[in-house]
Amino acid sequence: MSIRDKVTGSWGRSAVIGVPMVFLLAVFLLPFLIVFKISVSEMDVVLFKDVLTWTDDVVTVSVKLGNYIALAQDSLYIQTYLSSLQFAAMTTAICLLIAYPFAYFMARSPADKRPALLMLVMLPFWTSFLLRVYAWKMLLADSGVFNNMAMALGLISEPIKMMNTPFSLVLGMVYTYVPFMILPLYANLVKMDLRLLEAALDLGATPWQAFWRITVPLSKSGIIAGSMLVFIPCVGEFVIPELLGGPQTLMIGRVLWDEFFSNNDWPMAATVAVVMVLLIIVPLALFNKHQAETAGGGRA
Repeated sequence: MSIRDKVTGSWGRSAVIGVPMVFLLAVFLLPFLIVFKISVSEMDVVLFKDVLTWTDDVVTVSVKLGNYIALAQDSLYIQTYLSSLQFAAMTTAICLLIAYPFAYFMARSPADKRPALLMLVMLPFWTSFLLRVYAWKMLLADSGVFNNMAMALGLISEPIKMMNTPFSLVLGMVYTYVPFMILPLYANLVKMDLRLLEAALDLGATPWQAFWRITVPLSKSGIIAGSMLVFIPCVGEFVIPELLGGPQTLMIGRVLWDEFFSNNDWPMAATVAVVMVLLIIVPLALFNKHQAETAGGGRA
């Protein structure tokens, strides 16, 4: 290979890596830094005081950490974060239990049937997210479809309280995010070498043992990727808790809305947002670590 080809290849690799890096800097890092700057700024009527000021050849750094201290000391914020993580983890676990058998069935279906099954998974995306959540309100209301059907069949004598409860919140989030769990699992399972299962069965393993010792470990990447796709947006979810949840289902998205638009306290709202992003970065870092270890093991 000539020097010119090496230089061209180096520039090509730099461009392939550089374009997404510039995109991430523009759409994530820069807005995050702006939000962080607001969180440590003093609010002056309608504007924010500058963190860095230049006066008489002296640079002054004015950083307000009071919002972070108040957030750490206020049990409401702590409980809201814990509640958001709890509901997100619960939703992720239920989505995994539902999605894994469905993705396994899709991956083992005949090749000509898989496009139709994929279309069924993606079918809910053809309608508005907000419309689908509102539909659940009509189904779960005290005078909704489910209660009316149960009373008509004589199963219950009075409506069951389903709306504005943790049940309705988790149900709505599971319904919304289960496709995000199915698709990564399917993409992982469909590529699995079935000869490994045949070898396990030939060596005396039962189908259940072959599933737990071969299929599940080999689908770990799909499980982790799907869990991240479900868990991360669930933590900051606002629409579903607002429409289907109640006072017992306070989540961080609602607190953000109240701080921004009800209390008009932008520094405090920015503080809540920064901490939420930091909480989300932790599982992302663990996922990246797993991906790096998997790639390293594959090269070895």
